[in-house]
Amino acid sequence: MTSQTPDPHTPETPIRAPSAVPIDDSVLPFEVGPLDLRGRLTRLGPALDELLEKHAYPTPVGKLLGEAVVLATLLGSALKFDGRFILQTQTDGPVSLLIVDFQAPDRLRAYARFDESRLEPGLSSGALLGKGHLAMTIDQGPDMSRYQGLVALDGGGLEEAAHEYFLRSEQIPTKVRLAVGEEWRGGEGGRHHWRAGGMLLQFLPKAPERARQPDLHPGDAPEGAEVHAVTEDDAWVEGQSLIGTVEDIELIDPDLSGERLLYRLFHERGVRVFSSLPLRAQCSCSRTAVSGMLSRFSAQDRADMVKDGKVVVTCEFCSSVYEFTPEEAGVEPGAEATNSEATGAAPNE
Repeated sequence: MTSQTPDPHTPETPIRAPSAVPIDDSVLPFEVGPLDLRGRLTRLGPALDELLEKHAYPTPVGKLLGEAVVLATLLGSALKFDGRFILQTQTDGPVSLLIVDFQAPDRLRAYARFDESRLEPGLSSGALLGKGHLAMTIDQGPDMSRYQGLVALDGGGLEEAAHEYFLRSEQIPTKVRLAVGEEWRGGEGGRHHWRAGGMLLQFLPKAPERARQPDLHPGDAPEGAEVHAVTEDDAWVEGQSLIGTVEDIELIDPDLSGERLLYRLFHERGVRVFSSLPLRAQCSCSRTAVSGMLSRFSAQDRADMVKDGKVVVTCEFCSSVYEFTPEEAGVEPGAEATNSEATGAAPNE
């Protein structure tokens, strides 16, 4: 079935066969009513390729940033307002920074910082990240307070971190699957293209007591202390079992539509899909925005930015380059001379 939004009160529409037409760069919401399951399926193609190819990341870095982009779309697409969802990691691993900025309803930009000398073949996502934290921020606009959730990263990957976040912060039974790969397209100028997919599945029963989860680890409880066991609801056990059968190739297969994948998984119970949400790679930087950013620096900092008679700013997200004359950057006359003296160069007469 199809509907505009995942609203349980939406009138039912006729049952139809799942579409065979794959749709890239979109999020497909769905629900499995008999199991009280709700979820979202992300498929990324050209948009992800555009995000990653701007920086020509090494394959392990591109794959990890791709996973972060998929996770951000799965979480950010749930926003019901025109705000931003920002996913950011800061760690001591070879990939020290990942940042994905999802601006509702559909704009994506992303960036990774890494130490190429520490990249070794075969490193897992967890090893690339190392130890640190994952921050997920919801920005509702200048007149609203921000919400931020933090998850410790201790050698695990982004899937594991997402599960930990929902267990500790949201307390909603949740499973996440992420997959990223490269597809070779031949022909003239053939090259590899990035593809990614992901699925988020949540157990949302009407009776909250059915959503109980196992307790957190007892930590330093005395040895032999009894650990309270919580029996998971049969519907959620079945849901976890089904999403556990999803293979990476199914999530990124360009010839398999999202609807057919969902039908493979949940046809015995009946799955209902809703209107897909489009995604696009688009940076929010502009000459006006960069000029405003420069105005927030001190006069001396702006003077220090002048090199070869101009101020050059490069956007880390999209690699766009913006050039300003000292006057356009707000550098006071004569300040460049002070800067030259500070750096040891011959001052202007």
